[in-house]
Amino acid sequence: MSQPAITASAPTSYLRRAFDWWLAQVKHALPPTIFFFVGFNLILLTKRLILEEHGIDYTGFFTATLAALIVGKAVLVTDNVPFIRRFDSAPMIRPILFKSTIYWICVLIVRLAERFVHFVAAGGVIADFPSYLVGQFSWPRFLSIQIWLMVLLFVYVTIHELNMLFGDGELYRLFFRWRSSEAKLTRRQRIRLLTRLNRLTEVHPIETFSDQGSPVHAELVQILRELVSPPAAVAARA
Repeated sequence: MSQPAITASAPTSYLRRAFDWWLAQVKHALPPTIFFFVGFNLILLTKRLILEEHGIDYTGFFTATLAALIVGKAVLVTDNVPFIRRFDSAPMIRPILFKSTIYWICVLIVRLAERFVHFVAAGGVIADFPSYLVGQFSWPRFLSIQIWLMVLLFVYVTIHELNMLFGDGELYRLFFRWRSSEAKLTRRQRIRLLTRLNRLTEVHPIETFSDQGSPVHAELVQILRELVSPPAAVAARA
């Protein structure tokens, strides 16, 4: 009786894992997609305002949406490549510049690949694609978008790296949940606590912290409790 139940649960388990994997990929690609969707539409809005002064009507909402999806897809693919984390232990400017450059190159390749697909779908011959790029392709428009992409990628990667440095979700709390004075106080106290913790681990060997009756263990527990306490509780003890 149990064999059919086990057999029936196997496809369900596989579909569940597949759905969880797909959901994780969507969550990973969603932040850059939303960020670049807003950024591209702001660029198109300024372009539209400039062109309206000359009586030229311009709309590009679909273009901005497609470009945001392309960048989100490129970020998703690139983040799964191991060498993207090559400079994660270096000063922050190095991983920011490195990841921005890798993302930019990846988006460049994806955009050219999509242009190639459109060229072939329109009846073009594969061998004629290089001559199409040289003679008919609009390089000024393509490169202007790539320049803005580099700026937006640099901003996005900087925000992402700061969020990872402070802790996932910390920037959200700083911007939307904590009052500015509370955030400054908490930041200052966290830095002091982490400095105390660093000095404590430098002075005493790791074996000392295992003795629950020692003053070193008591100080370690106190520091950890203050680090995980809510901002209001930390401020009250200060």
